[in-house]
Amino acid sequence: MSPGDDIQKGPTINDEKGGVMTDNKPVPRIATPKAGLAQLEAQILRDLDWLDYPKRDWVVPHYRPNGERILDVLIIGGGQGGLSVAFGLMREKVRHLLVVDQNPEGYEGPWKTFARMITLRTPKYLTGPDHGIPHLTIRAWYEAQHGEEAWENLTLIPKETWADYLHWYRTFLNIPVRNNTQAGPVVWNEAEGCFAIPLNRQGATETVYARKVVFATGIEGSGQWDVPAMIRDGLPSSLYRHTRQDIDFEALKGKRIGVLGAGASAFDNASVALESGAAEVRLFFRRQQLPNVNPYRWAENVGFLKHHADLGDADRWRFILQILRMGQLPPSDTFTRARSFPNFHLQPGSSWRSVKAVEGPNGPEVEVTTETQTFTFDFLIIGTGFVTDLSLRPELAHEADQIALWSQRYTAPPAWKNDDMARHPYLGASFEYQEREPGTAPYLNSLFNYTFGGLVSLGFGGGSISGMKYSLPRIIGGITRQLYTEDADAHFESLAQFDIEEFPLEVLQ
Repeated sequence: MSPGDDIQKGPTINDEKGGVMTDNKPVPRIATPKAGLAQLEAQILRDLDWLDYPKRDWVVPHYRPNGERILDVLIIGGGQGGLSVAFGLMREKVRHLLVVDQNPEGYEGPWKTFARMITLRTPKYLTGPDHGIPHLTIRAWYEAQHGEEAWENLTLIPKETWADYLHWYRTFLNIPVRNNTQAGPVVWNEAEGCFAIPLNRQGATETVYARKVVFATGIEGSGQWDVPAMIRDGLPSSLYRHTRQDIDFEALKGKRIGVLGAGASAFDNASVALESGAAEVRLFFRRQQLPNVNPYRWAENVGFLKHHADLGDADRWRFILQILRMGQLPPSDTFTRARSFPNFHLQPGSSWRSVKAVEGPNGPEVEVTTETQTFTFDFLIIGTGFVTDLSLRPELAHEADQIALWSQRYTAPPAWKNDDMARHPYLGASFEYQEREPGTAPYLNSLFNYTFGGLVSLGFGGGSISGMKYSLPRIIGGITRQLYTEDADAHFESLAQFDIEEFPLEVLQ
């Protein structure tokens, strides 16, 4: 008998159709009708009750001198990351928390605003916000309303469906979210041992106080969306928009459109312009050809998603550098969507050397000059992504210059140089900021960066659905660890005074 032969073998892997493989033989699923959302919600409540251990509250409340209780955690950003962190903390009995988001209810995140793809780019079977509770997955939510066959026929999740799932998740789980609220710069209050954060809501400002702050501000949450200076400084804003901005696509009907960038969002915006009746769309990119291998699909394995943070600095750097150098290609359906229009043209190997506004026969136009040609357009769409730079974040106006960056912790060999990666924050194991100079700002580890800025340090985290299954336990565990260890004396005193008797002493006499 070989080692392990005495271990009972169970179901092993999923086959391509979603069935279970046992002894290499597929076991077909038993089709179930849609159960209805109310029935699903009842089951989730039962699940949460069964899993509710330990039940007792444990977080030590902290108060300001005026008697106001300090928030245990403030979460800035009410999209998929912020909601998932909030629910994870609530399950761990961290109840005194608040989520704020600058957008109206239902419009948190990109899904119903500037995301112009048709579906999510990630596989539909990914998990994360559910925290391992099967009935809380998007699959359970979708099947409860539409049936299992509808799920099986779904290739990828429509972006609006994902947004609706997140809104149901927030509402059903009763996560405390304050919408239309913009967070200002966090300021450490040494005397009270907490952060003061101004919140502006519809012109009225109030200050809240929190022991821990989580930044769940999305893909650009460690910098800002980037428009090259040549365009930003050389053209009136009426002649261009970044893919992140609002675009009046109806006004582009019959127009000649130039698109800069070859990422998925550039293709998405090109497609919407074409679908809106643009006369011509040309998409420019530096590479001689589009990448057709997606490193993000490679990265969807337990080893990388769970343990990238456990590698040494050099290994973490080279893995992320390789992913970035391979490029994130437009998914096949995104590419096909744009290429289906005969008036869509790819311009490979074409960097923009200059842009200038000129007066055309029908009004202002833009001349774009590449290495070999000059093109004339009525409007430009800029799909150049974002730049990582904590100094650009208004929430960190008072703290950015004290936060450790990768450039201060690791010197890459010349062949591995990457300025944007070097500006990424050098985060701790639980997404917490580190102080740049030891001993100067130890409170920074109470600020947690659950954005795409954690890419180099921790891999796919708050800015990516792909990594949430493994990143959520990291950040939640880091927050609860601090909340407990910082109050070790109070917890010891609670233990010392614990006097609940198991049985009356008389029975021993």
